[in-house]
Amino acid sequence: MAASFPETAISTERLLLRPLAEDDAPGLAAMMADELVLAWTDLPHPFTEGYAAELARTLAPAHRLAGRGIVFAVTEHLTQRLVGLVELRNTEWRLRSTEIAYVTATWARGEGYAPEAVLGVAQWLFEDRGFLRLEMRTAAGNTAAQQVAQKIGGISEGVLRSAWIVRGESGESGPPTAGAPSGSRGGEESRSDVILWSLLPEDMEAPAEAESGWHGDDRYVLRD
Repeated sequence: MAASFPETAISTERLLLRPLAEDDAPGLAAMMADELVLAWTDLPHPFTEGYAAELARTLAPAHRLAGRGIVFAVTEHLTQRLVGLVELRNTEWRLRSTEIAYVTATWARGEGYAPEAVLGVAQWLFEDRGFLRLEMRTAAGNTAAQQVAQKIGGISEGVLRSAWIVRGESGESGPPTAGAPSGSRGGEESRSDVILWSLLPEDMEAPAEAESGWHGDDRYVLRD
């Protein structure tokens, strides 16, 4: 039987990352209807409530059980409102390495939720699951996603030339999303370079080493 992640939840200062539930379907479908989200991700189009329910009921659990990764719904502690989605994918168990992709709802952008959620997952991976490498891939034009990678202490390892397909005129003002996109609504498809980022346990900055930033349970901080 393939190694796999346990069904679990991760708590940060403001957020709870938990398994998807069928009740999330309306909010998830609304979040994914944003043109910029669809331009930067590999989400199917149209992303219907029916597909969202199937993702929660069947696809996400199968993804976890097969050892490929895990999918988290990201919610606010205060309101329990769905603010995003985080997925681990392309997991290499022998190397203890995996890739992270994330989406933030339109209304929740600019609040620092994406880096907080990603940092929380990284902390869980390194400390609780014994992982040694976390990767992120961002399209060259997706500066918001690149800022998230920088805030969590990610190191840019270089550019993968013409390794991405983007769709629509998303420009450089896209939302904080990451993940290899293939198909969204909007304009014609075009090829894009990809920036490869990595985060290792030793890249995580302890609070005593930083002057400011979110630190969850006082173990790690975000960079300004």
